[in-house]
Amino acid sequence: MSVNDLNDSDVQIPLTPEQLQTLDTPAYVYDLAELRANWRRLRMMLPEGTGLFYSMKSNPHPAVVQELRIAGAAAEVCSRGEVASAIEAGWPASELLYGGPGKRDEDVEEALRCGVRQFSVDSPAALDQLDRLAETLGLHCRAILRINDHAPTRGQGLAMSGYASQFGADVEWVVAEPEAFSGRKHVAVEGIHCYMGTNFTAVDDLSDQFARSLSAAMRTTAALAPHGVLLRTLDLGGGFGAPFARAGGPLIWNDLAARLASLLDEAVPGWRRGAPYVTFESGRYLTGTAGILLTRVLDVKRSHGKNVVVVDSGINHLGGMAGLRRVPPLLPTLVRTTGKSPDANADTAVPTLVAGPLCTPLDTWARTALLPPLKLNDLLAVPNVGAYGLYASLVAFLGHPLPTEVIVDSERPEVEPSASRLELVRSEDWSPAGRLRPA
Repeated sequence: MSVNDLNDSDVQIPLTPEQLQTLDTPAYVYDLAELRANWRRLRMMLPEGTGLFYSMKSNPHPAVVQELRIAGAAAEVCSRGEVASAIEAGWPASELLYGGPGKRDEDVEEALRCGVRQFSVDSPAALDQLDRLAETLGLHCRAILRINDHAPTRGQGLAMSGYASQFGADVEWVVAEPEAFSGRKHVAVEGIHCYMGTNFTAVDDLSDQFARSLSAAMRTTAALAPHGVLLRTLDLGGGFGAPFARAGGPLIWNDLAARLASLLDEAVPGWRRGAPYVTFESGRYLTGTAGILLTRVLDVKRSHGKNVVVVDSGINHLGGMAGLRRVPPLLPTLVRTTGKSPDANADTAVPTLVAGPLCTPLDTWARTALLPPLKLNDLLAVPNVGAYGLYASLVAFLGHPLPTEVIVDSERPEVEPSASRLELVRSEDWSPAGRLRPA
């Protein structure tokens, strides 16, 4: 069974009815088979010979990360924790790309000590920092320069470029002061990093984004070339969209690979020979449709003439990150499962307020979700939350336990599901000087 086998009232989940009845909820269920299928789909939509990084921020669960490494993904990381997770999953540290704005000295130093040698930088200050720390350790490393185009592109779910931003250096700044962005004694600037926006759903918008990225990258490269910067790596980012908490399957863009190859042939004819090496990034597309959140009904009542249902999951478990503009409301699709579900004869959907268990009126998933009459302990499912679900939520708010995370493989029914739960642990270590330092 596939986690995408949806219709108007049911969701097929790769767990047996017996497993569903005994499942400790809330629970995220991640299907490794869907991860592999998404990897194959996206690879077919990208030109042959290009690379693909997995953006670990979308879902850093160890089993998810390891499955994508086995499939062939490289790893893009943005923190000390993600560096450790990637290495634990089997990637050599030297193959990681460490990105993100505003890196702390201690995090960069730790990454260098672990063997990370490729960084995405956003400013001359970031280059200076990397050079200083590499010199202290007697190392040399590489950097790709992230750039910020002059205007955003159409169709994006969340803009990452084209306005005042912490991400990247404005193209006009680089062109005006190219010497400030050239290599340092211990850092070779060897490429350009573009990431215009996220969650594009139309192939025309995706193509336009990559065309804009290529234009900005070529203009930047031309300005940097007289200062010794060679274009060995061209990271064009991603933005490949996927449904979030709504019914639907993976998006397919049949002619995207041909469009991208044509754009690359025109802008950088040597890319087919690996000069430069062209790579892309994805988190949402690879993991989004591979996850389902299961939640049980804790309370059912009427209030001010409206049906109200309280479930055991809330914004602390799904979409609680205000930066994603999902509070309030999230408006997820809520569907019946093939396990313990509402009465089969109760097929009249009514507007229902769906809330979580937190002590705040913001903990509301939907105010008018069309649901059949529900009863206590009914099991509901939210599809397509494998990306930016649990790991983009307010997990510490009110101190509820984190959801169970279940790993299944619908292509390998002989493999038993495995379950685990992430826990937040407090540790204290006071130095003699009275300064708190992490244990």
